[in-house]
Amino acid sequence: MKFLIKHEIRGRIRIHFFIRRMTGREADTFLYYIQNQPGVIGARVYERTADAAVLYDCSREEILQILKRFSMEKVHVPDGFLDNSARELNAEYKEKLIQKTLIRAATKCFLPVPAQAVYNSVCSIRYLWKGLRCLARGRLEVEVLDAAAIGVSVFRGNYNTAGSIMFLLGIGELLEEWTHKKSVGDLARSMSLKVTRVWKKVGGQEILVPSKDIAEGDEVVVHMGNVIPFDGIVTEGEAMVNQSSMTGESLPVQKNIHKYVYAGTVVEEGELTISVKAVSGSTRYESIVRMIEESEKLKSSLESRAESLADRLVPWTLGGTALTYLLTRNTARALAVLMVDFSCALKLAMPVSVLSAIREAGAHHMTVKGGKYMEAVADATVVVFDKTGTLTRAKPTVKDVVVFRGGTKEDLLRVAACLEEHFPHSMAKAVVQAARSLGLDHEEMHSRVNYVVAHGISSSIDDKKVVIGSYHFVFEDEQCRIPDGKQELFDSLPTEYSHLYMAVDHQLAAVICIEDPLREEASEVIRRLKKTGIRKVVMMTGDSERTASAIAEKIGVDEYYSEVLPQDKAAYIEKQKAAGETVIMVGDGINDSPALSAADVGIAVSDGAEIAREIADVTVSADELEALVTLKALSDGLMRRIHSNYRSIVGINGALIALGVAGMITPSVSALCHNTSTLAISLKSMRNLL
Repeated sequence: MKFLIKHEIRGRIRIHFFIRRMTGREADTFLYYIQNQPGVIGARVYERTADAAVLYDCSREEILQILKRFSMEKVHVPDGFLDNSARELNAEYKEKLIQKTLIRAATKCFLPVPAQAVYNSVCSIRYLWKGLRCLARGRLEVEVLDAAAIGVSVFRGNYNTAGSIMFLLGIGELLEEWTHKKSVGDLARSMSLKVTRVWKKVGGQEILVPSKDIAEGDEVVVHMGNVIPFDGIVTEGEAMVNQSSMTGESLPVQKNIHKYVYAGTVVEEGELTISVKAVSGSTRYESIVRMIEESEKLKSSLESRAESLADRLVPWTLGGTALTYLLTRNTARALAVLMVDFSCALKLAMPVSVLSAIREAGAHHMTVKGGKYMEAVADATVVVFDKTGTLTRAKPTVKDVVVFRGGTKEDLLRVAACLEEHFPHSMAKAVVQAARSLGLDHEEMHSRVNYVVAHGISSSIDDKKVVIGSYHFVFEDEQCRIPDGKQELFDSLPTEYSHLYMAVDHQLAAVICIEDPLREEASEVIRRLKKTGIRKVVMMTGDSERTASAIAEKIGVDEYYSEVLPQDKAAYIEKQKAAGETVIMVGDGINDSPALSAADVGIAVSDGAEIAREIADVTVSADELEALVTLKALSDGLMRRIHSNYRSIVGINGALIALGVAGMITPSVSALCHNTSTLAISLKSMRNLL
């Protein structure tokens, strides 16, 4: 597509497309394309002007080539990305705000006073009806205050004041609804399914294919620890499926033949073959939106307390109004008190603060599934890190294959990759990538693959049992042996690498040496977390004592535990919580899932196992461990903002009540100041914290 460079500085370019009018879908198509290009940091697309601003860290020539390659027809965008875009939502609410403002201006400027009185009286019926319904339910809430303030204004013939109150209330409702829907939508999109490749069953074999190539009626195989990519019927296998993201059930559900399974749920244990019934992601998205809106997860305890306090203050406001009238016999002064209620600001500003913070976290490549998790991060005292893929790089590499028996390095690496490609772990990915880089293609030569969490994999090839995994699994659980005459070779294995052991027919066949480099930023991140108030940082790993000790000393953790199993991590977290600590768990593997669930806040690295991301409360980018410090800063900032909002709301509204009782301001000025301050606090709450 042709474009013109309107402005550029180093690392940023603004372009204009030669197109008459850019639709929302076209803007989102370009945004999807550009955000998925190497070297692009971020982008914004302005469909009204057909402009786009792109931030990049590659060369100018590279970014220009990327822009030149763009073609609207050739970009394949997932249906859910376009169907559930926030762009149309923003346009809809901007239009509503402009429309409401224009109607208010037109009625004030062009309608004669008698017509304004009739118009405002008719509009007040909606608010009066809401207040009466609230009273009929036996509840004194904000609707009663709104109805009373508007009703008294209309009764006294002060139609202009009634109109101003209704206009400001309407603007406030629109802003709250807009912010809420946008934040929920952003959150749901980030939680929506992102499965790019799946195992398709063809003629009894499993073939890895792009998910976009799957059609209704195809059969896909889902192994333990993986996300179910499509809605469908189970045709083979049995598994325990975690459906918490869809149904809210805390315990996994058993699924077997003829049972229906949902896209986005996770196989915790077992394996399923599924006949695909729906390939669209819209059902998944809608289910997540419904779950978020209905779930208490979205609310922090401070937010819930604000709502509760707001409702409890309504009777006091009504009582203050009555008392003011009894003492002063002045309707205007009593009405000035009625015009000011703490509830409106409390109920609007607090949710907006939380949802805005969640949105900002998303801009920093973090998905936070609820406000209460940000509150828990702010209160956290202990952080527990898994080692592999978390404190170490998410992409370890194979450095050597030491052969003990059974063929060449290439032959044994091919067998290892054939087994490992079925399971989502950083070590497994390293083996698969090493085989791929050497061009070691293979057919599925093994029988059913069994994965033992935190231990390894077992299967059979040509009626011979093959196991691959940890030392404990291969030599202690499976009772495998080192071939005769190979003990010296085994003892001389390089100690600077992690070791993956593979045995065939109970004899060690190969040891795969994997370099798992420590993240350069790990020690700095731990130091900065401690500066934010974290009292204790702990590392837990399945590695040997020697490896764990060396890494712990290098990165500066307070405690470390080696050779731990998944249940050990979860037990440690439960023990810390029982001692009154607020615990964050950071991990990336299937074996971290119990600990992620047990922690007050479970944080998963986005490049890790799908089950870890599904169970976790927060997901951060695999390339940015610094995001943990950013998350802590955001959470601390959110708590400061909420407390600041409390002080502002109480201070401003308290002052307005005092001025009204003293007769220094009229009811209309009181209403205007109250609603303006509420909107100002809410708009301030929408600003970025960092």
